[in-house]
Order: sequence, then structure tokens, then C-alpha cells
Amino acid sequence: MNSGDWSEAENDAVVASYFALLSDELSGRSYNKAAQNRALQDQTGRSRGSIEFKLCNVSAVFRGFGLPVIAGYQPRFNFQMSLAQAVSRWLAKHPDWELALHGKTQRHMAEPDALYVGTAPTLKNTPPPEELEQMQRVARHFDVAGRDERNRALGLAGEERVLHHERNLLRQHGRDDLAHRVRWVSKENGDGAGYDIASFTPDGLDRLIEVKTTNGWERTPFYVSRNELAVADERRETWCLFRLYEFARAPKAFELRPPLDAHVSLTATAFQASFQ
Repeated sequence: MNSGDWSEAENDAVVASYFALLSDELSGRSYNKAAQNRALQDQTGRSRGSIEFKLCNVSAVFRGFGLPVIAGYQPRFNFQMSLAQAVSRWLAKHPDWELALHGKTQRHMAEPDALYVGTAPTLKNTPPPEELEQMQRVARHFDVAGRDERNRALGLAGEERVLHHERNLLRQHGRDDLAHRVRWVSKENGDGAGYDIASFTPDGLDRLIEVKTTNGWERTPFYVSRNELAVADERRETWCLFRLYEFARAPKAFELRPPLDAHVSLTATAFQASFQ
């Protein structure tokens, strides 16, 4: 049995196996973890227990990447960045994989499942520092926030889900009149408004919603534009950021209200360059 450091080929094999299992799980197809483990034993010469542990390491890397994780493979940290590089290589070779996750959400559903809106992350429920640092290191190095931002299918699917959520919430409060007036602003007018959905409270007050969607966990980082921050500051009483997470599996959400820097650390990541 091999007991040394995992090679690039071995990491690539375990990551490919993980993606195959996850794809089956998210699609509702049956799959056999034991058979996959045996196949990996044949490929790598590693023991069953070593492979199980490595798959749990992959779950931790996936959390850092803002990806869903396989149920039953609880994230185990202290992984090597070489494993994260293997995940990055797989994603680069399969650029349509995440797009395919949202095929079912592109349909216009008359009655989507209820959306759970919970409490935003706080200092009280922060993971252990060493775990959080590993996930943040992966997210920074591989620009996880940027990948979500560029995934237009994910963004549109999330906005559509929030549109349905807002209309259904108003109908539940007997405000069909307001439900009919909820607008998908970013789709109708483009992204320049500083929010995606124009909705209302049951009392008829404006509710301006900027939607940020990820397949990852609740602490996956995200981008906020300068314009969005400006609108949040100008419309503090009506603007909110609606964070959707674990979107590919069973979407959950929380809301953040201005000022955003009371909830998250805002880091400047780009500068505009103009000729003098």
C-alpha cells in the first residue's frame, strides 16, 4: 500500500471521482461509494481508509471553492494546496459543469419550494480559525467570488428564485396587488440600478434587493460593486443584500442590511486606470 504524499495523478483521480459522485447525488441518481473507493484503490494503491479520509479532504477544498459537498463526506481540513490545484484543473477542463447544475432552475416554476431565510453568519458561529483560514486561502487564491460573479446562469437563476419568493410572500400576506408589481429590474433594465429586484413589504414600503448567489456555504465570499455600495448607502431604509447559498442542493438565504461593513470585511480588489 502506498503511504507517501499524494501525487498529482492521484489527486486528479480522487477529485474526478468526487465530482462524479457529486454529480450523481445532485441529479438524484443512485451511486455506489464503495465501488468508487475500490476503483480508487486500484488506481492509486492506497488503502480504503486513506481514500475515505482524502475524500473528506476534498469536501473541505470544495467548501473553500464555494462548491456543494457530498453528504456523508464531512470536510476534514489540513489539506495540501496541491489538492486545491487538482480541483482547479478539473474545473478548467469542465467549464460547463456548474452551468449544468442550474438547468432545472431555468424553468419558470409557478410554485417553487419555500425558501428558508435564516440568520446571517456572525462571530458566534465562526468555524475554528485554522479551518476558516484554509477556506479563505483557497477562496482568495482561486477567486471564488469572481467565479460566482461571472457565472451568469447562476446569477440569473438566483434572481429568479428571489423574484418568486417575494411575490409568494406578498400573496401569503394578502397583497396580491403588490405581488403583481414586483419587478426583475436587472433583467428589464440592466445591472446599473444597484439592485436586482424591486419588491415591497406587506405594508407597501419599497424593498430593493441585490441578490448574490453561490453553490457554496454561507461564508463563501462575494463581490459587491461600487455602485451597489453607493445605492445601499443612499437607500439604507429600503435596500438589502439577499444572499442565497447551497443553491444547487436546497437553497437557503439570509439578508444583510446597510451598512454592509457592519457584517462583512470589504476589501478593494481593483482600481480604475485612466490616462492623464
